[in-house]
Amino acid sequence: AMAYTFLKAREIEVGDSLVEEDRIATAYNLLQVAKNPHPYKKLQFLLPEDHVIASVNNESEYKVHNEVSIPRGWKGVDIGPETIARYRELILGAKTVFWNGPMGIFEKDPFAKGTIEIARAVAEATERGAFTVVGGGDSIAAIDKAGVTDKISHVSTGGGASLEYLGGIDLPGITALSKAKKK
Repeated sequence: AMAYTFLKAREIEVGDSLVEEDRIATAYNLLQVAKNPHPYKKLQFLLPEDHVIASVNNESEYKVHNEVSIPRGWKGVDIGPETIARYRELILGAKTVFWNGPMGIFEKDPFAKGTIEIARAVAEATERGAFTVVGGGDSIAAIDKAGVTDKISHVSTGGGASLEYLGGIDLPGITALSKAKKK
């Protein structure tokens, strides 16, 4: 659902998709940082180009929607085939992959394809020599559902903690271990 907050921050119609309204300004600021020259050479901020959408009145009524915007009365429930192909290509070309969070409502089979295909791509990237990390409970459930848990370099149950660590936030456990090592 995070993608819909970023799409809305770009003023793209997201229909009735789940949006964290209180995070739109933060999403906008992150998009601006990604646009500007950055110390990281290959910074790419990827958002879905197409979606699987479901009717808000009847979730069993769903379809692939080949546009970035989503009409009212519909909500995004998975990434579409073009987005799957694009993400897969980028994952397979990467030397390091960090994945946190499913692509859609993967717990429901009609909306699981994006997440399952991304899980398989991460596993294939590992087999090709990439270092891969999957973090967080939902992501672990997704790689488990895809049957690729044993094909990932590192699986972390601490999704939020993993993101905080990558963001440079001090974590009490890591700090304690670092201090103990120095003694």
